[in-house]
Amino acid sequence: MKTLTISVLLASALLGANDFKYEVSPMVGYLWNSTANESTQQSNGAMGGVDDHAVIGLEVKMNTVPSSIKPELSLLYGRDHATGTSGTTSVVTTMLNGVYELKNISAVTPFVKAGVGYEWYKYTHTSDYDGLVFDAGIGAKVDITKTLSLKLEGLYMYKINNNGSNGSNGEVHNIAALVGLNYKFGASQAQSKVLESTHEEPVALVTESEKTLEVVAVTTTAIVAVVDSDDDGVIDTLDKCPDTPKGFEVDAQGCPLKMTLPVHFAFDSTEVDEEGMKKVNEFSTFLKKSPAYDAIIIGHADSTGTIKYNQKLSERRAEKVKSLLVEQNIETSRLTTRGYGEMKPYTNNDTRVGRALNRRIEVELVK
Repeated sequence: MKTLTISVLLASALLGANDFKYEVSPMVGYLWNSTANESTQQSNGAMGGVDDHAVIGLEVKMNTVPSSIKPELSLLYGRDHATGTSGTTSVVTTMLNGVYELKNISAVTPFVKAGVGYEWYKYTHTSDYDGLVFDAGIGAKVDITKTLSLKLEGLYMYKINNNGSNGSNGEVHNIAALVGLNYKFGASQAQSKVLESTHEEPVALVTESEKTLEVVAVTTTAIVAVVDSDDDGVIDTLDKCPDTPKGFEVDAQGCPLKMTLPVHFAFDSTEVDEEGMKKVNEFSTFLKKSPAYDAIIIGHADSTGTIKYNQKLSERRAEKVKSLLVEQNIETSRLTTRGYGEMKPYTNNDTRVGRALNRRIEVELVK
């Protein structure tokens, strides 16, 4: 069985993980701490004179920076009681981190982070002072949906407690285990048409068979002598594919026609817009004129997001195009769908344009 492969770019502007402008993560967890040189002043040896305690926090990450390391602002707050103090002890820590995300593994995206911040104490031991904090951490995001993930994080924080006139010189070491929900938002609507301004406009569908073959000064005798062996409408003397089976629309040279189906999708959608419907209608007309062809509709996605999500998305895109062709009275038995997700990119995924080119449909015509 011969197969003609027709690559068809499906330039939807579906944005992936780093195409969202912002990420917000409410967090909760537990913090273990120690003050190295305060054992003579505090029996429990805890940060700020307090015991290990629960913390709550908020992390805000910005993906608008054109770098693989993204800035993240975070805030942690914890409460306890320090021995000998007049009120409830509170510890507020703010940090500015750089976050680097590793390549996602299925639904999991590992990351590492490091940065600097500042810590404030209230109602704590008299030898503890506000000051700079250095931190480093590792973690992972586990996708729940395209925009929502479970976020797990381990964090180490270091502070030199050396601000007091009484000679306090404690080194504060903190380890925090955090869990929360990561929400991505702020996808640019302008990106939905990124491909329109970054590559050539799709060529309008014009079949070669629609071109007029002009025969000058043909006599009645000459017409009678014309031979078309494969009955495709092109005489043998001009037919470069003289054995074309019946049921195929051919060009002016007698060879089976090839077509493209340029369809664009909006962000995170399988709906085909008005311009895309025109192309679908033209493709259905082609199939009706070539009843010997069956079509395999193949969906693709870029590498952002998870492999599992992109696989399902590519399958839904292919099914959508198939359903539209069926509505145009193309027999279901002639149409097959496949999805390859992100496994067969058209180009690399390092840029927005590259990712947009990889979000496409391919059609194999089978005879």
